[in-house]
Amino acid sequence: MIRVLGGPKRLCDGLTRRDLLHVGSLGLLGLGLSDWSTSLASAEPARPLVQGGFGRAKACILLFLYGSPSQLETFDPKPDAPEEVRGELKSISSSVPGLDVCELLPHMAQVMDKVTVLRSVSHPYPVHGVAYATTGIPRIEVPMELNPRDPAHWPFIGSVVDYVERAQGGLAAERPEVPRNMVLPWAFSSQRVGEVPRAGPYGGFLGQAYDPIFTEFVGRATLKAKKTLADKVWDDLEPYRGVTPESRFQLGGVSSLAPGLTFDRLDRRRTLLEQFEETRRQEDAQSGHSGIDRHRAMAYSLLGSDKLRKAFDLDDEAPETRSLYGMTLFGQASLTARRLVEAGGRFLTVFWDEYGLAGTGWDTHWEHFPRMKDELLPGLDRTLSGLLIDLDRRGMLDETLVVCLSEHGRTPKLSAGRGGGRDHWSRCYSVLLAGGGIARGRVVGRSDKIASDPVEHRVSPKDVLATIYHLLGIDLNTMLTDRQGRPLSLVPDGEVIAEAIG
Repeated sequence: MIRVLGGPKRLCDGLTRRDLLHVGSLGLLGLGLSDWSTSLASAEPARPLVQGGFGRAKACILLFLYGSPSQLETFDPKPDAPEEVRGELKSISSSVPGLDVCELLPHMAQVMDKVTVLRSVSHPYPVHGVAYATTGIPRIEVPMELNPRDPAHWPFIGSVVDYVERAQGGLAAERPEVPRNMVLPWAFSSQRVGEVPRAGPYGGFLGQAYDPIFTEFVGRATLKAKKTLADKVWDDLEPYRGVTPESRFQLGGVSSLAPGLTFDRLDRRRTLLEQFEETRRQEDAQSGHSGIDRHRAMAYSLLGSDKLRKAFDLDDEAPETRSLYGMTLFGQASLTARRLVEAGGRFLTVFWDEYGLAGTGWDTHWEHFPRMKDELLPGLDRTLSGLLIDLDRRGMLDETLVVCLSEHGRTPKLSAGRGGGRDHWSRCYSVLLAGGGIARGRVVGRSDKIASDPVEHRVSPKDVLATIYHLLGIDLNTMLTDRQGRPLSLVPDGEVIAEAIG
């Protein structure tokens, strides 16, 4: 029997989350012991519970800008800094007095009264630590960053949300009609040529059963891009610059049944899939986890879900709404995430990922200003503002948490790279939060004159994660058990950023 304990949240039946929730007779629930080999536990509170905003968010949409945007060219411009710091872009005023943004974010400037900006995020790891930014892992190194299955990895925040709610919900939570933890537009880091996948959005020590459900992109890019990485050059169509209106997303290739797809044909696909995955299933079984089987079972169980099929059908949206998000991969993936939230999704992640060539995305060591002007800032401006406007006018923003996050920031001083360049900088950068209990029109923290270091209210990525858990109603005193049986906090060094909560 598993004992699930938590913080003092009063439930509708009058019990508190400190009362026992008995999850017994696992065989009767159709759950193997391997599914529960990593148990949920709790201890007496090690830190006080922040009351404000707890559980305000019914869902979270995480927008992750892989490669890391510059704080100076987004939400912390320094117009009075020397030219080698401020660069060639100017700042403009926004709907919040004193909160200026980059001139290439005119749509965002109009909606800054809906958000809170953290201008003093800081940590000691200037590497592409997606795992550090999105899990409770205390430290990150490059070898781990390039090994998603390193046994020392902690679970992705969406995986923890899925795990905790599955543990507390029993059989009813085992197969939700819409997966609780989904990633768009594709499996993270799967579209960069000639490189190993990066770590980040995976189940970590919870096992592969708690990897996110990744969608697939089915569509066509409309605009070309030329990218460089040292001596490598990539010149091809780039979906983050534009996609056709017919472009779509689907769940593992099987979420949307074509009109002529019969169950006989589906069964044949199942047989082929079973043969193809036999080796991987055996590896999972040997490690005591059943991630492949759980993901496949979920995919097939969702084939008949009208709710999920409709969520992926962008033809239901008015052309004006699709244009509001921007006809780009990031824009249409974010629109789909909003539709999945409406359908009942809990944690949706949209990556602005590398494509075609490693070292791209927002990793602007080279051609910083050309890429900021031609692709990155216009795409972010249209999509992020469109999402906030759309959620707000539908009455969804107050209960949907939106987080725009990255691994780190960029160097205050420009490099001599082609087209200008900014390198990795984790000592100070910006994160944007909105909705789901977040204050509107607020700035938390302050950087120095060149956006190099915080001078007021330093916060860490772990504090951002703690705030997300808190707003989703997950007690920070909840404990997980790792592969060695050690009890670990969800995010040991994180504290709720009370100043960001409205």
